[in-house]
Amino acid sequence: MTTETTTGMSDGQKGFIFALSAYLLWGVLPFYLKTVAHMPALEVVAHRIIWSIPIAGALLWWLGLFGDLKIALTTRRMLAMATLTASLITLNWGTYVWAIGSGHAIDTALGYYINPLVNVVLGGIFLGERLSKPQMVAVALASCAVVLLTVYSGGLPWISLVLAFSFGFYGFFRKTLPIGPTQGFMLEVLLLSIPSLAFIFWTVSQGTSHFFNGNAHDIGLLLFAGPATAVPLILYAFGAKLLRYTTIGLMQYIAPTIVFLSAIFVFGEPFSHIQFIAFALIWSALAIYTWSMLHESRKIRATAA
Repeated sequence: MTTETTTGMSDGQKGFIFALSAYLLWGVLPFYLKTVAHMPALEVVAHRIIWSIPIAGALLWWLGLFGDLKIALTTRRMLAMATLTASLITLNWGTYVWAIGSGHAIDTALGYYINPLVNVVLGGIFLGERLSKPQMVAVALASCAVVLLTVYSGGLPWISLVLAFSFGFYGFFRKTLPIGPTQGFMLEVLLLSIPSLAFIFWTVSQGTSHFFNGNAHDIGLLLFAGPATAVPLILYAFGAKLLRYTTIGLMQYIAPTIVFLSAIFVFGEPFSHIQFIAFALIWSALAIYTWSMLHESRKIRATAA
């Protein structure tokens, strides 16, 4: 049961606004990444990490959660797990930045469409969760789409698979990290700041830095990488905390759909008949998966009632 606040909005309504804002921002993120396509992906990722720290730090200070972060920084197991999740999200970010800049936005959309089904498979393999028959059908259809694209292109759709599996494993291991989402994000970017600063100083020594080249446009773009990274993640964290899992599950298709439509109608990326068939298989798989998720949610609510 949701509670009403002094603003007249329930927790569910606020959570929906937070989550919708996050997914819309993620959906339009490729437009920003296109503006930094002339820069190496690693440099963009390094600045995404560095300039996220002040935003995450300010939020932690406002929420009074620095105590949790101090505990995490002095706990060896937490640091080890955060290092793993930070490495996975860096792989995900790096692949995504490179793919958008290289004209593979359609492949990134496919990767994030596949991701929910990857999560189902990971749950079955590592958590012993039994896949329902609809889920097995959905995974089979997604596998057929991957095989079709592999045969058509002569190689695995590696961009899509790297994005889907890196984010899937990130989410899987992130759940085992006993710390809140905001504190966890701050811990990850703090750990990543060390190699990021090293890389930035290396680009300066090589004379290839876009931040220290005197170009105000490039400097502004790289500074914007921080809020472009941190703000949607923070909004999503607040939204996920206030919404039902099924609602978040349905909303996760918003961002890849925006990216998919932008890739075709704005960026002008080619979209073949084979790709259309593959996407149709994925969309069918997601429809079956979503139906099974909603059906299971109704059963749980009925049992509770």
